[in-house]
Amino acid sequence: MPNSPSPIALIGYRGTGKTTVAKLLAEQLDYNWIDTDDEIEQRNGKSIAAIFEESGEQVFRDLEAEVVADLCQREQTILALGGGAVLREANQKCLAQCQQIVWLRASANTIAQRLSSDPMTASRRPNLTNRGGLHEIEQLLATREPIYRACATLEVDTEGKDPAEIVDEIVGSL
Repeated sequence: MPNSPSPIALIGYRGTGKTTVAKLLAEQLDYNWIDTDDEIEQRNGKSIAAIFEESGEQVFRDLEAEVVADLCQREQTILALGGGAVLREANQKCLAQCQQIVWLRASANTIAQRLSSDPMTASRRPNLTNRGGLHEIEQLLATREPIYRACATLEVDTEGKDPAEIVDEIVGSL
């Protein structure tokens, strides 16, 4: 069981199961949980796709940084962070306050399959490169994996595991 009331953060590329795992982990630990993308949408009254389209990625990242700074102050909360949240050094510093930073990993092919089977992907998750799809995932993972690794206090491979197994692995490490 956790030995600190500070938040537990779940990081990783989109489609690795952060939101699903956050819900289950919070239930098991009797914590609250928050998806930072949901919080950004709620605070701004528009979807992430709309923020990207109207204002661009930089404005979205600014909004995300505000949310991360706020949520990292909460106690007994599981945070499901957007896939690019760790790109900003300020967010990395905020995350350092968390009792655990769990990197949920999956292969590019698995992520592509998960995203293509998620009906919310197209409306909620804008492409971050011109090509999108598997090429985008591979390109961004190459950039982000070293950052995820540097931030993480725990790495969990989600390949072939259901969310309950992932939660059990995380709880076992606490």
